[in-house]
Amino acid sequence: MSAREVLDHFPAGHPRGSWPAEERAAELTRSGTPATVRMDPKNDRFIVVAERGERS
Repeated sequence: MSAREVLDHFPAGHPRGSWPAEERAAELTRSGTPATVRMDPKNDRFIVVAERGERS
């Protein structure tokens, strides 16, 4: 995984799966910080990261 700024994280075992992370990424994107969700298998979590080269 390339180095990116982690904006938030959620456990992979969450009952709603990746939805909380997807919702947070959408919220950040709407507010002007483009974000996406990636899986961090080493730490068993979904991470919300700033999209490469983007930050307001």
